[in-house]
Amino acid sequence: MNAVRRYLGNGIVQAFLVLVGLVWMTPLAGLFLSSLRSAEDTAEGGWWTALASPGQLSLDNYSALLGNSGITQAFWNTVLISVPTTVLVVVVGALAGYAFAWLDFPGREAVFLLVVALLVVPVQIGLLPVAKLFGQLGLFGTIPGVVLFHVAYGLPFAVFLLRNYFAEMPKEMLEAARMDGGNEWRIFTRLVLPVGKPALASLAIFQFLWVWNDMLVALLFADSSSQPLTVELQSQIRQFGSNIDVLAPGAFLSLVVPVVVFFAFQRHFVQGVMAGSVK
Repeated sequence: MNAVRRYLGNGIVQAFLVLVGLVWMTPLAGLFLSSLRSAEDTAEGGWWTALASPGQLSLDNYSALLGNSGITQAFWNTVLISVPTTVLVVVVGALAGYAFAWLDFPGREAVFLLVVALLVVPVQIGLLPVAKLFGQLGLFGTIPGVVLFHVAYGLPFAVFLLRNYFAEMPKEMLEAARMDGGNEWRIFTRLVLPVGKPALASLAIFQFLWVWNDMLVALLFADSSSQPLTVELQSQIRQFGSNIDVLAPGAFLSLVVPVVVFFAFQRHFVQGVMAGSVK
């Protein structure tokens, strides 16, 4: 990038990056404008016509969305699935990552290699066996069942990322803490976690985005009372293909939440990923 800047100049590079950003944001802007238009206006022309006729825009669709029990219930189901899953993966992954990085126990390297091997296992392989197991345990079709599945498949990456990040911490720093009388739990909570905030933030972003946007797992493991927003929107499209006044604001709501989460933690994202991806 520095070589490109020297060759073209900062102004041209910045203008190009702004252009790329505008192109990337165009679908989001189009969806937002569509969510503010009536079904009749949408049938008459594309979303860009609202730029010349701002009178088409109103909040009536969002008022109707709040009255749609299926959409609102699916939204809260998505929150109840995404937030606990993200918290569990980050907490358990941090504990396991610290153990693999700094605690000596029999079979540590072998177990870590097994965790790394699980990274290459496709999620589709475990769908039917886990569905059968959840059916026997009474978890099939419930929110806890969906959460447990996401946690199980999110932990290998979490452990791998955090173990590598924690292993890069200076050994002398941890030894000094032990010499001062700190036990492992105190070292983990007071020293390792604060230093590991960038990696924890990047992991939380990865996990939240994956679970929030998931539809494959939810289609199989969630029933009508526990299905998230992605499945509900797909069902609305299948049943009522012309209700754009409900689908557009619902889709924008589903999109804007992960975008807000990403931008809220973006300053930690690149630093955490790069630091935890190599040893």
